[in-house]
Amino acid sequence: MKFDQPAQDNPIDRLKVVGHPHDRIDGPLKTTGAAHYAYEWHDVAPNAAYGYVVGSPVAKGHITSIDVLAAKNAPGVLAVVTAANAGPLGKGEKNTAKLLGGPEIEHYHQALAVVVAETFEQARAAAKLVEVHYNREHGAYDLAEQKSTAKAPESEPDKTTGDFERAFSAAEVKLDATYTTPDQSHMAMEPHASMAVWEGDKLTLWTSNQMIDWCRTDLAKTLKLPPENVRVRSPYIGGGFGGKLFLRSDAVLAALAARAVKRPVKVMLPRPFIPNNTTHRPATIQHVRIGTDRAGHITAIAHESWSGNLPEGQPETAVQQTQLLYAGANRFTGLRLAELDLPEGNAMRAPGEAPGLMVLEIAIDEMAEKAGLDPVEFRILNDTQVDPANPERPFSRRQLVECLRTGAEHFGWSRRNAKPAQVKDGRWLVGMGVAAGFRNNLVMKSGARVHLDAAGVVTVETDMTDIGTGSYTILAQTAAEMMGVPLENVVVRLGDSDFPVSAGSGGQWGANSSTAGVYAACVSLREAVAKKLGFDPAKATFADGKIQAGDRSAALTDATSEGTLTAEDAIEFGDLAEKFQQSTFAGHFVEVGVDIATGEVRVRRMLAVCAAGRILNPKTARSQVIGAMTMGLGGALMEELAVDTRLGYFVNHDMAGYEVPVHADIPEQEVIFLEDTDPVSSPMKAKGVGELGLCGVSAAIANAIYNATGVRVRDYPITLDKLLKALPELV
Repeated sequence: MKFDQPAQDNPIDRLKVVGHPHDRIDGPLKTTGAAHYAYEWHDVAPNAAYGYVVGSPVAKGHITSIDVLAAKNAPGVLAVVTAANAGPLGKGEKNTAKLLGGPEIEHYHQALAVVVAETFEQARAAAKLVEVHYNREHGAYDLAEQKSTAKAPESEPDKTTGDFERAFSAAEVKLDATYTTPDQSHMAMEPHASMAVWEGDKLTLWTSNQMIDWCRTDLAKTLKLPPENVRVRSPYIGGGFGGKLFLRSDAVLAALAARAVKRPVKVMLPRPFIPNNTTHRPATIQHVRIGTDRAGHITAIAHESWSGNLPEGQPETAVQQTQLLYAGANRFTGLRLAELDLPEGNAMRAPGEAPGLMVLEIAIDEMAEKAGLDPVEFRILNDTQVDPANPERPFSRRQLVECLRTGAEHFGWSRRNAKPAQVKDGRWLVGMGVAAGFRNNLVMKSGARVHLDAAGVVTVETDMTDIGTGSYTILAQTAAEMMGVPLENVVVRLGDSDFPVSAGSGGQWGANSSTAGVYAACVSLREAVAKKLGFDPAKATFADGKIQAGDRSAALTDATSEGTLTAEDAIEFGDLAEKFQQSTFAGHFVEVGVDIATGEVRVRRMLAVCAAGRILNPKTARSQVIGAMTMGLGGALMEELAVDTRLGYFVNHDMAGYEVPVHADIPEQEVIFLEDTDPVSSPMKAKGVGELGLCGVSAAIANAIYNATGVRVRDYPITLDKLLKALPELV
């Protein structure tokens, strides 16, 4: 099915099931332990051996030899697989780093071998006996040092509208400031894990991966197998945040190890391996210049970002929101990529906009102060309803002003003291902050297969994944709405490459695209039912387990007298994205307290007002947003992968050293969803909200800290030392 215009007489619009806050249908399975994750499929592989990864001890160099003799002779060891005996390997399209290193070393903890043994403990002990001999080479590990050598990547050219330099020079009010964001780790609850089983030349891999088809395609290329010989299964994932979008070393090494020992093998990356062995959000240095007239209208805006990656990597696209969020005739955005020998930088929740808004929304607050305007009013003053670089291209729906006005009223913004460091509560300085949220609405082709059986049960099959987001539930709601059956009569099966290819979980496109794929398949199933029972599909309605047209009705099960009915289809998106700019918006409001003596920051209240299309399930959507708000708090105050710029690795590579928010850090969180049904987006009229909830949160906290203390910090995270330099003046 091709979606290139708003659907008429859309069954989803009945909203009998869709749009309601249903509990997660997979909740009982997860809370009782019946939901199997990648490392837990004991029943399908009762004789599984265990693999333990050996990582590179240096960040850059050349392996001269790997001595595995002692490891091979250790108790219980079945094999040691290295690049030397793994056989020829290809390279998948989406891999930046080699997932099995040698002889060249690209980054610290790059996988160099996997030791396979009867038990996990035996494999771990033997892995310590593997001796890697190498020549260490000098590497580039400091983004600030490499900034001058960074270049604009061919894939991300500079974008210019008007004459920024002239307009900025002539501006009556100006801001010219540089900000930094650090490297960050996904730190999902479930580690990267895989289990591989070979049957002849066919491989089945149970893994923790957000994008089944990407994983299958890249794994087949890496192992030089036909794609049809690879089956990937990932029905439950314990968090991903973009760190499990791509094929990673656990999957490749599990497959190689299982082939070597001719039995199932499990491989799980230990927590200290994950920051350096897998991907991370790369650090940025961002330069923002804004000019306005005396009234506060933006006349010039420029945003440049420097980030680092491995030689074949891509930059963090931290300037993309600046191209669309605010008006201004004269504009410039540019990305610069420095080649670093740190682990691969890649997608992390809301890539681009998350670190970009951490910076832009501080700069906007600074500019509002310079112009003598309230931060909320300054943002509203510079709203735009069209793409600033292409005024002929309007936004399909844009309710940023409504998000800000609703949030300001609900949060009590009028009580904010505009002068910093004026409000005290005992030893606490109290302040409020605001930031705009923005995330583009991306859509992906997505397919599904649906069955109707003699019991009236509708079964949905798609390779879509559920990373804790509620995919099982919203897909069931979609099928129930379309086929007119109770939610209890829908079974959803996910995360299997034997099922039709879906959008997968990533980019905030998963919910909207995958439900639209189920919608398309259900349209075909409705037509099959109608044809079977002699109804006109265009005039028939489906409700209460029946099909009806005029005075005639029949039970859906009447269509299954000769067996189960099956239909399969996919949603494909036309050129609406070319005609309309599709985006999601939010207003984030935060109140903080800062201890005047210690600089300790406590977030007291958080509010997100979101305009993100039709909300398919308010309960699961709220869960996504409050989780994202929590992540934004972590990004503002504590999350940072500390780089050893001498040896080239992330020092705090476990959860003892890499701090994330805990329950005690999280205050009252409130979420408001605006009515934002968008017929241009998809047949579901939805968008996405899981990444929008993060975008802008850290800046709102930074702005609240400034309002509380008068101390402006431009380098994340905002830690005690950065505040204490100025706080003693306030005592």
